[in-house]
Amino acid sequence: MEALAPAETPEDVKLSVELRKLSKRLHRQVGQAIVDYNMIEEGDKVMVCLSGGKDSYSMLDILINMQQRAPINFEIIAVNLDQKQPGFPEHILPEYLKGRGVPFHIEEQDTYSIVKRLVPEGKTTCSLCSRLRRGNLYRVAEELGATKIALGHHRDDIVVTLLLNMFFGARMKGMPPKLVSDTGRHVVIRPLAYVAEPDLVRWAEHREFPIIPCNLCGSQENLQRVQVKAMINEWETKYPGRVENMFTAMSKVVPSHMMDRELFPFQTIKATGVPDADGDIAFDEDESCAPQAPSSVITLRPR
Repeated sequence: MEALAPAETPEDVKLSVELRKLSKRLHRQVGQAIVDYNMIEEGDKVMVCLSGGKDSYSMLDILINMQQRAPINFEIIAVNLDQKQPGFPEHILPEYLKGRGVPFHIEEQDTYSIVKRLVPEGKTTCSLCSRLRRGNLYRVAEELGATKIALGHHRDDIVVTLLLNMFFGARMKGMPPKLVSDTGRHVVIRPLAYVAEPDLVRWAEHREFPIIPCNLCGSQENLQRVQVKAMINEWETKYPGRVENMFTAMSKVVPSHMMDRELFPFQTIKATGVPDADGDIAFDEDESCAPQAPSSVITLRPR
């Protein structure tokens, strides 16, 4: 007689429901980003850049699921750049990809030695490492005949990039969901653009991806990006929804209320006598001018 399976506890049921909701949310957000920015088209060959981190694993996982039920036909090929970092477990990604039945290519390039030789000890390696990695990935994309290059940057990465450019580059520049590469020969897409990082952490735990840590740059705790990321995480803890608001604001730019003279003809504007919804009435909801909510009013009591 077969033993009966143990009955599900209320905690098991709750976890199962949460994971189903998470799965639906992730697939919906990735699908919406793909549609909004026309990221993947009929006949595309999408090169999914797989680093071995939670983000790229999740991106590949979701794209595989969507490929099976998408109304269009497209190919997926996973590509990993083995940068010859000391102790890099070369077997993990090939074993995982073979198990998933995903076509893949491992590109071996010793960029690690180049970075260590050219960057002084104690200096950040990200800039040079990124340029070398990007150049190799573009070359591989051409060799494989890929029409799109998919990167695993998520919503929080995009917000952090905006703040980094503001704080340290003095420019309003983010990380777009879709762009043409600096060579002008490739289309780069970010299918996770609408996805919050905490959801990817939870998904990676649920799917038990064989995560590979980055020993070259991941331990550099003083990086500006690491510091800004810690800052927005603190904001999100104190004021939930603030990161989402910043992200949404990037797609609701009002050039007439910025200062870029190349985006708006400030020098030539004149009064027209016609009401304008984007005029100074736009400042009526400014927090500094809004009346205080009753709960925030302080009452002074006589002694």
